[in-house]
Amino acid sequence: MWTYKSVVLIAVLWSFVAVEVEALEFTADQVTKINGRTHKSNIFYRDNMWRIEHHSMGPVNISIVRKDKKVVWLLLSRMKHFKTVPYNAEQDLKVSERLEGEVSREEIGTETREGHPTTLYEVTVKDGERTDVYYQWLATDIRFPMKLAKKDGSWIVEYQHVKLRSVTDYLFQLPVNFQPLEDFDRPPAATESNGPPM
Repeated sequence: MWTYKSVVLIAVLWSFVAVEVEALEFTADQVTKINGRTHKSNIFYRDNMWRIEHHSMGPVNISIVRKDKKVVWLLLSRMKHFKTVPYNAEQDLKVSERLEGEVSREEIGTETREGHPTTLYEVTVKDGERTDVYYQWLATDIRFPMKLAKKDGSWIVEYQHVKLRSVTDYLFQLPVNFQPLEDFDRPPAATESNGPPM
């Protein structure tokens, strides 16, 4: 006969299993196309934090998103400086099987991408009054969205060389020798007067 303690124990064990199943860690190459412009980067991802190493020319060549701390660190490697900006939920990578605000999903077909069998879905998402429709290529072997595209073609993100594996903490930390860029925005401190008070 089941005792109260054994039922509680099983419930606790199942909760640990659920946490393990939901945890996602991976590395991949990301190709994003927005309004005809292509951007390439390397992604290192662990649930509440991810690192984006940008291939494009520009002052910021690495972004570290720390959802757990509600901040994003923009690294300017050549200058050995970083800038801290607030985290915004719109910066989340769409790498879960289900999309945020998903209201419907229709299977369209199958395709092989990067050696992975994928199912192509048309997914409708609602955000308040706004409705967006996406195409999603979901790899059936690793349960990972290999490609996601807005139906109108204005926005496409594709993942290549996806490897589900643990990612080191080091990648999500600030380099020790980098200085905050904010220090250069502050006005110099007023010099103290040694004279008697007026």
